[in-house]
Parts: sequence; C-alpha cells; structure tokens
Amino acid sequence: MHSASQTIPAYPMAPTRGTGPLSRARDWLDERGKPAWIVAMILGFVLFWPVGLAILAYMIWSKRMFSCSKRAHMPRHYAASTGNSAFDAYREETLKRLEDEHREFMDFLQKLREAKDKAEFDQFMEQRDIKPEN
Repeated sequence: MHSASQTIPAYPMAPTRGTGPLSRARDWLDERGKPAWIVAMILGFVLFWPVGLAILAYMIWSKRMFSCSKRAHMPRHYAASTGNSAFDAYREETLKRLEDEHREFMDFLQKLREAKDKAEFDQFMEQRDIKPEN
C-alpha cells in the first residue's frame, strides 16, 4: 500500500538518449567541433591504434569527418519528448521560427557578399578601362 509521503509523477520520465560515458564523450567532442575529433583520433592512434581506427571509422560513418558536427545542424526531431505536449509544441514552433530566421539571415549575408563582389568587379572593370595608353 502507498503511504501519503510517496508520490507518483504525473508524467513518465522521457527516455534519455545516450547518458553513458561514450555518449557524454561524443557530446563533449561535438561541442568543441571537428578539431577536437581530430585530436581525439590522433591520440587514439598514438595510445592504441585500434582506438584511433575506431574513432576514424565513427567519424566517417557519422559524417563528422566531412561536415560540421555541431548539433545545431542536426534535424529537429532529435530532441526527446518531455511528456508535456503543450511545451513540446511550443519548443517545436520556437525551433522552427529560429531555423527560419537563421535561413533568412544566411540568405541576406549571401546577397551582401554578391553585392560586394559585383561592386568590386565593376570597380576593377572601370579602372581597367581608364588605363592610360603609352
């Protein structure tokens, strides 16, 4: 029989993704980026070559070798449900809005780069046409 001091949580705990030491190490390396992965791989080869080989294979398999490994670039569906549907909906909407703003900002920066490149090219062409002939 349950006593009054025991409580049962209203929401079940969400399954935690990767709480072991390898998952923590992966997350720690991901926070520091590709250079940290490369250093870990080199240290693995120096200490015991199969460890370095395993890290290299994992980097290739997970595409950390060829692209940015920051978690921000991963698909939004990697976050586990909290069990609170209102919060989950709010989080998804906020993440979508932030992704849209990021994409718009990156497009804006690209347009600025293109405008700068065009202005520099036009200036070059103008100076090339003005050269005095001897």
